[in-house]
Amino acid sequence: MTRPFARLRAGSRLGMPLAVTAAAAVIAACSASAGNAGPYGPAPSRVPAGQASAAGVAVLALRHTAVGTILTTGQGFTVYAFEADHGTTSACTGACAAAWPPVTTSSTRITVTGGAARSLAGDTTRPGGLHQLTYAGHPLYTFAGDASPGVTNGQGSEAFGARWDVLTPAGQEVTGG
Repeated sequence: MTRPFARLRAGSRLGMPLAVTAAAAVIAACSASAGNAGPYGPAPSRVPAGQASAAGVAVLALRHTAVGTILTTGQGFTVYAFEADHGTTSACTGACAAAWPPVTTSSTRITVTGGAARSLAGDTTRPGGLHQLTYAGHPLYTFAGDASPGVTNGQGSEAFGARWDVLTPAGQEVTGG
């Protein structure tokens, strides 16, 4: 049985740089394969804001926060409803969508966990053909100002002509906080 690095001796001039290079290559390969493995799904790393699923399944969940139990992405990032939306039609495009990224997916499967209601989850088609997740008829968005799971910095904000609120498990907007 041949062992890689078996001939490298501690203190060898070639051993340390080669070992460091090999370790860096292994770490880089692992990072690349784990990177966006489940955007708001089971992967522990955050994927681009607003992306609901890179692994083929969109995930919505519930999380306990300072404003109560609210709807989140599968990775725990808070989702918001925009009062300017009309039914499932999004009124947030351009600069609005940059600050409040729509929760989009390429999947036709939506998974709900933690007590969120599957019957309230759906999707709508945005201009350009992207599918945006909805809950209780509200198109869903994340907020660029929420840097980590469970943060609710966008709650109650007035931006782009209307108010932004988190949603309860029943799909109601939380108007306090």
